[in-house]
Amino acid sequence: MTTLLDSTLEFRCVQYRREFHMPASIDPTSRRILLHIGTHYGAITMPAELGERVQHTLTQGRIAAPVVHHPRARRWTFITGPARPDTLSTAVSAELFRLYATVACTGSQVVLPSPDDERTGYRTWIQPPENSTTLPPLSAVIEATRTLGAMKLRAS
Repeated sequence: MTTLLDSTLEFRCVQYRREFHMPASIDPTSRRILLHIGTHYGAITMPAELGERVQHTLTQGRIAAPVVHHPRARRWTFITGPARPDTLSTAVSAELFRLYATVACTGSQVVLPSPDDERTGYRTWIQPPENSTTLPPLSAVIEATRTLGAMKLRAS
């Protein structure tokens, strides 16, 4: 597992770009590190409880994703491969909406943990990125989310 030990915003952003090949940039206004969603990356955000089960399933299938935790909101964001045009139908979008899960649109940005975020506990890594550029397909994370979410709804 990779440990992120740097202490400055700029160094962390460069680390994301060089070591993990993530097209990250610093927003000059908010001083946050942004990952651009589109050609190479996708993302899906969901409640932490569902995220834990999804990550466990992905880990068992050996396709675990980098996951950002937003403790105050109790939400996890999975960093995935890019979305294909057929990944998200209206029916799937509605199903994810009922599970409080959202897929980041192409052209949007996801905020990655900065050293300050981690120190304050505002945004942290559950599973940091690895040096490998292999990410799970967005469709695999969506399918795990739908399957596990449906199981919980049936149990309720």
